[in-house]
Amino acid sequence: MKKKQLIGIIITGVVIIAVGITGILSNILADRFFNNGRKTFGSAFEKFVEDELNGKVLLPENEFIGVINIVGEIGASSSRFVSSGTYNHSMYMNYIDQMKESDLNQGILLYVDSPGGAVYQSDELYLKLMEYKRETNRPIWAYFASEACSGGYYIAMAADKIYANRNCWTGSIGVIVSLVNCKDLYDKLGIKEIDITSGENKAMGSSGLDLTEEQAEILQGLVDDAFDQFVDIVKEGRGLDEAVVRNLADGRIYSAKQAKENRLIDEIGSMEEEKRDFTSEIGCDPNIQFYAPVNEMGSFFSTIFGAVEDVLPKSDIDFAADIVENSGNGVLKYYAK
Repeated sequence: MKKKQLIGIIITGVVIIAVGITGILSNILADRFFNNGRKTFGSAFEKFVEDELNGKVLLPENEFIGVINIVGEIGASSSRFVSSGTYNHSMYMNYIDQMKESDLNQGILLYVDSPGGAVYQSDELYLKLMEYKRETNRPIWAYFASEACSGGYYIAMAADKIYANRNCWTGSIGVIVSLVNCKDLYDKLGIKEIDITSGENKAMGSSGLDLTEEQAEILQGLVDDAFDQFVDIVKEGRGLDEAVVRNLADGRIYSAKQAKENRLIDEIGSMEEEKRDFTSEIGCDPNIQFYAPVNEMGSFFSTIFGAVEDVLPKSDIDFAADIVENSGNGVLKYYAK
């Protein structure tokens, strides 16, 4: 390809991205501007940025049931600048707090389509939902889409009733810690890891070192403690005996039919059927709004970065780094492999 052609392609790409960014940002600000009756564009922009940075959600002005989309892997999200299509922990924690204070909120619907994720965030969201129920006496229902496994199932234990799509996979009640050992690869490349530590177990799980028997026992103890907590949550949430839960909790995945037979869910049906039954149960308008917040800044920035990724594809090194980071980071997870 000639140099002039390459420059032309790059300039065209930059122009397309710039136009797209301008359109997205103007739509977001226009929506906030008109919905909130702001007098100036400057004040609308200032309020928009302030709300986004503080994790605030723009609540409906009429009665609504709040929808929390637990989609994708559950984990930390310290920034609002993440994709709107991924799980955003900080936004949902703030959303629940706002709903607690809103007289217009009539309940929560958890939409779960997740293989699970980190133990910490799964438990924190579960506790926040239980706090919401305790302080408001409002109901929480859950709907399982294609999968509601491990951490996704854990969070749903805050629900008063669980519906599942007939093709849903759920369960996977258990805990996992994944590590990647690259020692053999390092040896072939002539690389040796050297760690200066304060104790013999300080570097355990490092990719360049073999795991000792003692270190494996240490990690197993952490897994066992988190598993006991999971069992207690399911026992309480589903009203089952501990022995029954432990028998079911060998990490396996259940079909919707199997889950219902084992009392892990309540009903098999569609999302529309659950919404109908939910509104009927609480005695509200059947046409009430089911409101799911949108991470607007996440949509904005994911569009930018997605365009850049299309121009700059990942290298082999990037793919290898992703494998190590996502599959062997040593984090305790309620996760279905």
